[in-house]
Amino acid sequence: MFAVFSRARKAALVGVTLIAGAVLAACDTVGTGGPSIDTSAPVPVALLVPRGSAQPGDAILAASLENAARLAIGDLQGVKIDLRVYDTAGDATTAATVASQAVDEGARIILGPVYAESANAAGLAVRGRNVNVLSFSNNPSIAGGNVFILGHTFANTASRMANYAATHGKRNIVVVYSNDLAGTAGRDAFQSAATRAGARIAGEVPFELSQQSVIASIPRIKDAVSSTGADALFLTANTAGALPLMSQLLPEAGVSPTTVQYMGLTRWDIPAQTLELPGVQGGWFALPDPNKAAQFTARYSAAYGAAPHPIGGLAYDGIAAIGALVGAGKSDALTGAALTQGAGFQGVGGIFRLLGDGTNQRGLAVATIQNRQVVVIDPAPTSFSGAGL
Repeated sequence: MFAVFSRARKAALVGVTLIAGAVLAACDTVGTGGPSIDTSAPVPVALLVPRGSAQPGDAILAASLENAARLAIGDLQGVKIDLRVYDTAGDATTAATVASQAVDEGARIILGPVYAESANAAGLAVRGRNVNVLSFSNNPSIAGGNVFILGHTFANTASRMANYAATHGKRNIVVVYSNDLAGTAGRDAFQSAATRAGARIAGEVPFELSQQSVIASIPRIKDAVSSTGADALFLTANTAGALPLMSQLLPEAGVSPTTVQYMGLTRWDIPAQTLELPGVQGGWFALPDPNKAAQFTARYSAAYGAAPHPIGGLAYDGIAAIGALVGAGKSDALTGAALTQGAGFQGVGGIFRLLGDGTNQRGLAVATIQNRQVVVIDPAPTSFSGAGL
């Protein structure tokens, strides 16, 4: 048991890594401002990537973001993008410097950077320059003003899961969360989503990120379920942390997934070995449209000889949104008002749109695991009209 848990904890999940960064500043709403552009000429777009960082994996991430952006540019019809790539070294001060440099050199919009501190610093650096920033971060605390986030947020997943649970009779839910920044953020997101969906939070069980704490939480979870008559468990744990151990111990303790619906905040199909765990069989989780995601992965792999980084597709999404707006031929295509148009855009994982508070909304599918295979039980919506997200 300990070996499984310790190995899992060594892996870093991108979503948690991005949301756990310290926040420097944020605004409640985005502005309507942005530059005027000539849509008949190539539009200068600055791409900020973490190349030069000492962080393991950042070089691969930087290359994947740039490759995905160039793949998207090749797919645009009648729109020309002048992509200019700047290296941030994964550092906030450097990100601010190169963001200013990019605008000095003509950039009309900034795509990236990745990490929350860097994205926030870049936004602050160009806030007075009438230029918007489409960051790859998933941290909603930095969204607002001239900064948008493209990353998949806990709020999106929580909303999808709460709505699906409520409409399928699971309205009495115990939330189990890790007592760290990511876990409490996930708990808060689900609490809000459950309230909107008409579900009830029957109880909450926190745990520390240690094997001992996970083991100690099991009887408390069992008591919470039995004393409240809960029909579902919402788990913030991820496959790189407590989920493997927790999903093993809960059924052994009598909290059977055949009588209590397990559902998660994170993807339970990554890495593929997770599908082998007995405890996750029948669990519910959300994911981008798997067909569209597979198509992007196949095209990227064919073009570059390897699969994209898990968040590499965000650069494709950013270029797709910019291209769609510029393609309409309007000089105000890159203003905040244009970026937040309600119909949204088509990305590598399905539909998405940018919201007035600088966050985003994404159409997600709901899946389960049956016989160690991922099975979509509710497809991702294809438009935001009546999507019920």
